This record gives sequence, C-alpha cells and structure tokens, in this order.
Amino acid sequence: MRTARLAAVKCLLALLILVTSLQALAQDSQLPFEDWLAIVIAEAREQGIREDIIQQALVPVTPIPQVISNDRSQAEFTETFEQYLEKRVTQWRIDTGRARLAQHRELLEQVGAHYGVEPRFIVAFWGIETNYGNFTGGTDVIRALVTLAYDPRRADYFRRELFSALQILNEGHITHADMKGSWAGAMGQSQFMPSSFVKYAQDFDGDGRRDIWTTPADVFASIAQYLKAAEWRDDQTWGREVQLPADYQARAGEWAQPPAQHSCSVVRHHTQMLPLAQWQQIGVRRIDGSDLPTNDFTASIIQPDGPEGRAFLTYQNFRAILRYNCANNYALSIGHLADRLAGD
Repeated sequence: MRTARLAAVKCLLALLILVTSLQALAQDSQLPFEDWLAIVIAEAREQGIREDIIQQALVPVTPIPQVISNDRSQAEFTETFEQYLEKRVTQWRIDTGRARLAQHRELLEQVGAHYGVEPRFIVAFWGIETNYGNFTGGTDVIRALVTLAYDPRRADYFRRELFSALQILNEGHITHADMKGSWAGAMGQSQFMPSSFVKYAQDFDGDGRRDIWTTPADVFASIAQYLKAAEWRDDQTWGREVQLPADYQARAGEWAQPPAQHSCSVVRHHTQMLPLAQWQQIGVRRIDGSDLPTNDFTASIIQPDGPEGRAFLTYQNFRAILRYNCANNYALSIGHLADRLAGD
C-alpha cells in the first residue's frame, strides 16, 4: 500500500513538473506562434478541457493584430477626465438608463436587496459597459485571449484568462460560437473577464446556467455580486466633487499614501483615507462651498487630471468600482452616471 502511494505521489509530481515546464515554454516570446499554441493545447488537454472544445476553439486559432494595437492605447489612460466623461455620460445614456431602471424596477430591487447594491449603480455599470446590453462586442473571446497571452506585455495575466475561458466552455455556460466579447476578452452584458465570471457570475433565475449574455436577472446579479465581493457598502455613495483649500497643493504631501502595493495601481495616486471630519477641518468643502456630510465615513482625495483639474472626495465604494476596472476616469464616470440616473 505504501509503495502504491509513493508511486502515485511520484506520478503527481511528474505531472506538475510537466505542466510547469509547459507553462515556462509557453511564456517564451521567442517561440513561433504555432509552437507556442501547441504547448497551450497540450496543457489544455492536461487540465481536462474537452477535445471538441480544443478542436473548435484552439486548433484553428490565429492572432488578431488589432488587439495588440488596442491594448497599447486604452482610453481610460489616454483621455483626460473631461474627455472621457463627455463621451460616456451622454444624455442618451442618462435617458436610456432611467427608462431601463423603470422597465426592470421589480427585478432590480430584488437583486439590489439580495446583494446590498443600489439599482442605480447596477444600471450604471450596465450602461457604461455595454450600452445597456446593446453592444457586448463581436470578437471571438478565445482568439482575443490567445493573442494577448502570446504577446509578452501581460502574457501571464491573459494566459490565466484564456484557461478560465476554456473552463467556462467546458462547463457549458456558453458555446464557443456564442462566446463573443471585447478585444480584451471581456464578455457579456456585464463585460466580465473570464476569471471574474468564474468567481462572481450568478445564476439568479435558477436555470442552471450563469448567463451574462442574454438573461437580465443573471446580468444584474453578477454585477451586484462582483461589487459585494469588492466590499461595497450600501450605506454610502461613491463620493462627490469638492473644493480644495487654497493651501492644499502646498500641503498635499501630508496626506500622501505611504509606499504600498495595491491591487489597483491607480490607488497609489490617491490620498490616505481620512475621516470626513478631518477633511472638513483641513478645509475641504462640497462643490457649492457648503460643509461636508457629517457621516462617520473615511474618504480619499483624487485629482484625475492633476493639481489644476477637478477634485473628488471618494469613499470605499469608489475603491469597489476600481476593482471592476482599475481606472479613475472609469470609476468617476460610473459614479456620475449613477447620480444622474437618480436625478442628481
């Protein structure tokens, strides 16, 4: 019995060494694409991906050159906040969002109550991500992820996303033909990356499938679950625009964050999270010049366009939005759209 156990352990170790070796080889950007893909296919088989999926999704795949170009010029980081906001919080998005809130009110209230997320924020994500489901992307998700996993810039990240996408196909939530999304591999009306789907997608209607492509109940619940997992607080909003005191820039170093690793890189450019009462004492005021709220919240200051631009006091929920997309412009646009949906 002991001999058999030792043999099994040796076999497992050999398999782990093989998989690790395959991964290391697959990361080698010097490999021709066909050789790299052969290694990925071998690992997919090792991970139990069905042969029909491998033949459909991987064997014939080729890179998409435009995907690499898109990856080098993402709007969240190349546009100013004003430019970004003007393009995304449009009157059409506001009017359509209010109509969708009314149309799905009962379902949204059920989802909101279950997960602790206000419906207006769920709808804001839906609107910014896919124009309320009108544009979910037409790119083959597997092909996009293969392209980005082969590119050395963020190969490790996208390789993990590729295998998560194959897992989703393996579990039967969607077919390869229908697995369409953005150039970066984000999918469905909620634009989840495959790893986010695996962790957070919900089967709110109970039909046995987590369908973020065509089922509103699953779309709304998946967005809400993502935010809940990101420590969303239903007693807070996202933040607000503020006036800074005249001496703020000269004193800004007092509230700078100490060097630290953050799951979202832009957070290092925020100030420390301080109580609202302390920001009030420092001289920060609402945009109309009135006092800050007296709630027992902590908040940080951000200036997305630098010291000469607009300033925002942001709460924990802003950090939760950044978990969805790590870009200040994106998170501010979600907050502004949610406010407009509420009539603010």
